[in-house]
Amino acid sequence: MPSDITIPMLLLSVLIGYVLGIFSGLVPGIHTNNFALMLVALSPMLMDSGILPTYIATAILANSLSHTFHDIIPAVYLGAPNDDMALAVLPGHRLLLEGFGSEAISLSALGSAGSVAFSLIIAVPLAFAFSKIYPTLQNYLGLLLLLISISLILSEKGEYIINQGSFVKYKYKAYALILFVLTGFLGLFAFRMEASMHPLIDFGAPSILLPLLSGLFGASQLLISLLSGSHIPPQRYSRIELPAKRIVRGVITGSAAGSIVAWLPGISSSIAAVLARLFIKSDFDRKKDSKDRDNEYEDEDACEGYYRYDDDEFYRDETMESSKEFIVSVSGVNTANAIFGLFALAVIGKTRSGAMVAVDELLDAASLTAQDLILFLLVIATTALLSYISTIAIGNNIHRLLAKLDYSMICITVLLGLALMSLLFTGFFGLLIFVIAIPLGMSASFMKIRKSHAMGVILLPVILYFL
Repeated sequence: MPSDITIPMLLLSVLIGYVLGIFSGLVPGIHTNNFALMLVALSPMLMDSGILPTYIATAILANSLSHTFHDIIPAVYLGAPNDDMALAVLPGHRLLLEGFGSEAISLSALGSAGSVAFSLIIAVPLAFAFSKIYPTLQNYLGLLLLLISISLILSEKGEYIINQGSFVKYKYKAYALILFVLTGFLGLFAFRMEASMHPLIDFGAPSILLPLLSGLFGASQLLISLLSGSHIPPQRYSRIELPAKRIVRGVITGSAAGSIVAWLPGISSSIAAVLARLFIKSDFDRKKDSKDRDNEYEDEDACEGYYRYDDDEFYRDETMESSKEFIVSVSGVNTANAIFGLFALAVIGKTRSGAMVAVDELLDAASLTAQDLILFLLVIATTALLSYISTIAIGNNIHRLLAKLDYSMICITVLLGLALMSLLFTGFFGLLIFVIAIPLGMSASFMKIRKSHAMGVILLPVILYFL
């Protein structure tokens, strides 16, 4: 530890960043970049007061990591995602309506914590490897994203129907392609017209992703829940019901995909989540396993988690398992990105997030030493431990508050809130994009295909940019 760094001040910096991460994670529309920019703006005054730049950078790093733990909570309980957790809305919301909302939070916390442990193990060798192949990857990035998109579309199986014809599966792949292209054109239009955004409230750099992803993944699902008369059922306690091999696979795929975000330009956490999605089995038909049928359960409650009871038989619900594994994976993506972003800054001097831009301004990347990296890794480990505990605690208790409220009113309030945030932070143009995105997001449910194909809104513009 540098001689001028004291443990009490370091812990205070971690605590401040951790609390800011809770706030930004729980409040839709507030991003870690907002606090990072705020702390950088205040840094001259803070340094004049004797606060070292390392302490400010520590708070920013702790904030970005804490945020990746807590942002699952509004995504699951409110259907209000930020940019990074957009794809977690659908599986998380489904688990909520099945009575497993707190388990979804616990799985996300486990995925983030597991990602921290796994990332710290592979960070150094992966940093060495990426530093060698980085120039080559840059040249073929567009082609790589195109192949990923094609694989995503071809993996679509749609809804399983007994005695369906052999050509039905191609119908769902066609639907997936249509959704990918339509959302891609919306993304192209939105990004090219980004200058038309005139936010009513200047809260840092406005992002067109706010109305795009809020409409496609948040508001669309809330509107479907509202129209179908859904309600929040009694929630079971957060006992994790997912095979260990799926948890491990979710952590590994999420961490690996998250590392890509930190190293390659143009790759967002949302795109990395799509990449991780390809490695998660997600058959939409319910497959009965003879071993599962032989289990001597006496009631349905004994099967809670990922078993279902139908026609006097118990079977493993593959869709439920894949939803849970995906939550583990997408949470790992965001947390790994926060960690590997630090190594990308130190090794190649590149920043891939607002937090790392702020850290680079405070501490010149060229001056970072191995001692500094070790210090920041300890900060990451401490923040991860605190965040894991608080995420589970909040996830286990927030449903008690929501149970006292009318779910339809919650949906309407959050819908209006998302529309208001789009208006305030991106102006009338952002509100227009938000409204257009909603029916596109809803169409995935009507076509019985995965909503992840709507990530064409980001993938298609990025592919065309690099190609």
